Amino acid sequence: MRQPQFTRSNTFHWAFIVAGVFTIFIILLFGFIYWKIDDYLTSRSDRVITAQMSGIAELSPERRLEAVNERLKLDPRGVQLAAIFAADGHRIIGNIESLPPDLKIDSVAQSTSVVRTDRIGPQTVRAIARRMQNGHVLVLGRNVDEAMEISSVVGQALALGLLPGFCLCLLAGAWLSVRAQKRVEEVNVRVRRIIAGDLRERLPHRNVDEPFSRLAVIVNGMLDEMETMIHALAGVGNDIAHDLRTPLTRARLTLERGRSNAATLEQLQAVSDKAIAGIDQSLAIITALLRLAEIENSRRAAGFGDVALGELLREVCDIYEPIAENKNVALKVQIERELTVRGDRDLLVEAVANLVDNAIKFTPEGGQVRLELVRGDGETIIRVADTGCGINEQERDAVLRRFYRSDKIRSTPGVGLGLNLVAAIVKLHGFRLTIFSGPGGRVDIVCPDRPG
Repeated sequence: MRQPQFTRSNTFHWAFIVAGVFTIFIILLFGFIYWKIDDYLTSRSDRVITAQMSGIAELSPERRLEAVNERLKLDPRGVQLAAIFAADGHRIIGNIESLPPDLKIDSVAQSTSVVRTDRIGPQTVRAIARRMQNGHVLVLGRNVDEAMEISSVVGQALALGLLPGFCLCLLAGAWLSVRAQKRVEEVNVRVRRIIAGDLRERLPHRNVDEPFSRLAVIVNGMLDEMETMIHALAGVGNDIAHDLRTPLTRARLTLERGRSNAATLEQLQAVSDKAIAGIDQSLAIITALLRLAEIENSRRAAGFGDVALGELLREVCDIYEPIAENKNVALKVQIERELTVRGDRDLLVEAVANLVDNAIKFTPEGGQVRLELVRGDGETIIRVADTGCGINEQERDAVLRRFYRSDKIRSTPGVGLGLNLVAAIVKLHGFRLTIFSGPGGRVDIVCPDRPG
């Protein structure tokens, strides 16, 4: 017969082990309880018969006989034992057949075996023997069969409580095992769907604080990121083909017309220059894409060091100041205080340079571009602001996509990879890129302080 699947799971095995440990613990607990109760009953019996012995021994011989007789009459349960034996050992009065040979006289209470006159067979009791002044031996005892009765009750309670408890543990283990198997099977089904290409599928989870649900939330977040990346890659492939085809087609047509129509060396050179410009544009796109791939793969993270941001902003300003002057745009740097961050200096220069280049490009003549370094609450902010047209609310996320070109800047040179490159550099450093909408452009690179 095939073993049920749930019995082979680790959950069920652990439940079985726990049930076994629980059983051993309960047996030990009940044994301890029985031992303590037996010890208590024995001590209580010893105190009772010792007190009775002291009281009867002080009586006269005649009153002693009456006391023994009275004691036995007032014992309907038959747990009391009392007898008086003569010096030669024969019984004078009482319910003990003969003086037990192992019973020590004038000693403390002890266990001994006696033969009662009202019952058949020997019986183990707690008894005391004391020799009186007239030579008689007074024996008082008490039946401790109560301990045996309690032992029977404890045994029954153990049997009636332990077996159902053990079975309940096994049932709980089986239920947990089946429950875990169902959840794992459901996850397997979802994962197979994801592998088959259904990128919208997610792992099941409940809104409770448990390890499996937390793991499912993390995996679902990873799947969201993967779905976004795959969709982005699918769109990027088309964008790359489109953006490369346009300049390459233009270069081909230029060369073809030049071969057919160029009559002089100057005309052929002009045609070659136009073709070279188209090819350069294609190479710029390829170079930018390779640069993005290098940054997103975090190949430069090992070269991080302390970067002085004030010096970095002044360097970028020096590079772009001639370009701004040619366009009659004022480029200014405002540094509250010298601040440093942990990062790759060349990449940060590239990111800030891209932002400044965009700001100058989209700021009309007579406008202004500001490079600012400010200190926030637990963070350092690199801010690039301009007096250009800015970015509207609807395009704040779109401008970070590769090859995105707004309709109002179609005529402006560029391939639509600048902000995407900046976003990749910022992400590599663990910083945040914040784009503000409205008239006038403003972009912040927020560098949170690192703990420690």
